[in-house]
Amino acid sequence: MELILFYVASAVALFATVFALTRTNATHALINLIVSLLAVAVIFFLLGAPFAAALEIVIYAGAIMVLFVFVIMMLNLGEEGEDRERQRMRPTVWIVPALLSGILLVEMIIVLTNWGVGGATSVPQTGAMITAKQVGIVLYGPYVLAVEIASMLLLAGLVGAYHVGRRFRLADSDVGAVSSSSSAEVND
Repeated sequence: MELILFYVASAVALFATVFALTRTNATHALINLIVSLLAVAVIFFLLGAPFAAALEIVIYAGAIMVLFVFVIMMLNLGEEGEDRERQRMRPTVWIVPALLSGILLVEMIIVLTNWGVGGATSVPQTGAMITAKQVGIVLYGPYVLAVEIASMLLLAGLVGAYHVGRRFRLADSDVGAVSSSSSAEVND
């Protein structure tokens, strides 16, 4: 049974990723990418790594959503962006991600209802249980330097994105100041 669910989750991940890559609108691509990440979390869960599945959902799907909201706030599209987005949110756009998410939901219900059938500590047949302690020992044992370097790279990327967005805002305010001073000179 787990093997069938594994193949279904893999197919959902592949289709959602293809849809994410082929969308021209960033919002629609993000929705498909989140479905893909949820499918990968289901695969982790089926392989006996519920902690890795939770990390996949919280860190990747959650962080990507926050990052995307941050980018939208930096772009500040205003009313014209909202009107364009309302026109693009037809059922043909969201029906595929909704269908793939529904498949994942049914799959997780099947897995969770069968999870405790063999006992409270039943493990899927496709892998061994991985605990949070095991992940922590590996991450902060031999790979502590890699974890710290990755955190510094993420921090550098965040600071760089802030400064790029800040420069654009400063450039816009400078253009506004120049145009108001030139209009004042014309009025004199």
